[in-house]
Amino acid sequence: MNRMQDRVVVVTGAAGGMGRAHCRRLAEEGADIIAVDLPDADLAGTAREVESAGRRCVTGVADVTEQQALDAAVTAGVDRLGRLDAVVANAGVYADLALSWELPDTAWQRALDINLTGVWHTVRAGIPHLGAGGSIVVVGSTNGVRGGLSAAHYSASKHAVVGLARTVANELGAQRIRVNTVHPGSVATSMILNDTVYAALRPDLPNPTQEDAARVLAARNILPVPWVDPVDVSNAVLFLASDESRYVTGIELVVDAGLTQKV
Repeated sequence: MNRMQDRVVVVTGAAGGMGRAHCRRLAEEGADIIAVDLPDADLAGTAREVESAGRRCVTGVADVTEQQALDAAVTAGVDRLGRLDAVVANAGVYADLALSWELPDTAWQRALDINLTGVWHTVRAGIPHLGAGGSIVVVGSTNGVRGGLSAAHYSASKHAVVGLARTVANELGAQRIRVNTVHPGSVATSMILNDTVYAALRPDLPNPTQEDAARVLAARNILPVPWVDPVDVSNAVLFLASDESRYVTGIELVVDAGLTQKV
């Protein structure tokens, strides 16, 4: 239970879903957390979960599309906790699903602003505070290693962060700072478990349910499950943030129940 003992990790998109799961799992292994999210997000709930694991949590309000606010939130957290050992660029958006030629410009731009530029901002905010042994983990998607229907904006942004991570891995390697990406398939969070996604998965039904969608998703995977749990992704993040992966950099770690390898 001490794989991250007394380390400090910043997590964006930390107020719910996978972000909160990352914070909780890292805290269980001894990390203190700088939890960053939007002004109306439930950061207090994340802080309570971190503190229930016996660790400290500093919350910071920032939109990842705004570099100055993000820099301030990360710096304030480092000032409070005294160091920074890992960055988890988790904030992302999966919305406004449509065929490529029907996708509004606003939806395309929003996906790139948050999923790509937001990751770039997060990396830039964290690098000045990292030293040798530091780790940057970018949360991507299986849509970042393969295409996805009605998600051109999302898939393009998630492919792009792979290139960003590989480049930064090369740039920071001499400083012994590692950079890797984690690529979840479907995860049991509100990003997937919602009526819009159900409708996209089952356009043949007037009011598809979660069970209807689950059948489609399970059929896509090698393992007979429709989705993974947030903790499964968090365990991958934990591995890449910890010293257990001290010689692992520039990789894409896929957590998808076999989605990308299904014949």
